[in-house]
Amino acid sequence: MVEELFLLHSFLVPLESAPGETRVAATPETVKRFLSVGCKVAIEQGAGHAAGFVDDAYSSIGADLVRPSDGEAWSNADSLLCVQAPNKDFIAKLRPGCLIVGLLSPYSNSLLAQRLEKGGLSAISLELLPRISRAQSADALSSQANIAGYKAVLIASGALDRYFPMLMTAAGTVQPARVVVLGAGVAGLQAVATARRLGAVVYVSDVRTAVKEQVESLGARFIDPPEFEEKPSEFGGYAKQASEEFLAAQRNKLSDHLSEADVAICTAQVPGKSAPSLISEEMLDRMRPGSVVVDLAVAQGGNCVGTKQGETVLRKGVKLIGASDLPSTVSNHASSLYSRNLFSLLQPFLNDGELSLNFEDELIKGCLISLEGRICLPDLLNAGGMN
Repeated sequence: MVEELFLLHSFLVPLESAPGETRVAATPETVKRFLSVGCKVAIEQGAGHAAGFVDDAYSSIGADLVRPSDGEAWSNADSLLCVQAPNKDFIAKLRPGCLIVGLLSPYSNSLLAQRLEKGGLSAISLELLPRISRAQSADALSSQANIAGYKAVLIASGALDRYFPMLMTAAGTVQPARVVVLGAGVAGLQAVATARRLGAVVYVSDVRTAVKEQVESLGARFIDPPEFEEKPSEFGGYAKQASEEFLAAQRNKLSDHLSEADVAICTAQVPGKSAPSLISEEMLDRMRPGSVVVDLAVAQGGNCVGTKQGETVLRKGVKLIGASDLPSTVSNHASSLYSRNLFSLLQPFLNDGELSLNFEDELIKGCLISLEGRICLPDLLNAGGMN
């Protein structure tokens, strides 16, 4: 028999509590969609301001505006739509059985699992959504990674001491910048496309030879991985963890390319695991003063040694930029895309104002981390701590 959870139709969208988070989990466009299928939506006052969505834009279409001090609004909510995991004070206001949906970073947040257990709460973490064709419209990681890849190149171009494009001037010809992108996932491919638009010569390194065609179709040059009998591939749409021997051989090959590079964009990540270390001290020593490294994986430990989250470190003239939370710097479009991801995930289970989640559906089964306080993925309780 298919197990189902029937929820009332009251959704609450909070003002995000994570420092620096400017996105919002629902825009007036998606609120209108939820209202059209009979649901109720409450928006915390100011929730959309940083993303360019004023309170009147929500209230004028029928959403309820609630104050942060309105405990009744929180305790009456059947589902909480958020970007990042709410803090402990917010979670404590929710009634048992409430469903939290967002990018909850479950594997780096053991305290979240403990709070879900204690509060008897259900939770869906969009990072764990299976990479299948039916899930594409709900794939929040991809929509946000696209933005991160784009913005990483803009940050690099602003920090670099050279032009990106080739320029022919009366004073002579300026050669184009050389950019090396590490990782050809969604963020990496968008970084390639953006760097190419700016006129750079782009090289791409990835453990998966299967992405070579995509890389070359964007006008970049693929750095073939080391020759090993068993090469890393991908599972569920993500690159699989490579062996340390393979990564060491890959670093040796990358070193020559980085010695000639002006910019390195690091995007290699494996969900639920620390980011692979790809750029060592010795490799940085070979990069020219004035060059730039932008590390998108810094929050997961970083692809480049020495990067610090949210900081720019100057190392022997090389700028190491720990670029976390880049989607928040493009908050309007990031919120629009993310909120559509949320609605796309939930819409098939909405009927006459009720949310009925089918736990045999592979989308829900894949990303459900807690059901009324029961942790569905036991290893989350052993994950790294986080406030």
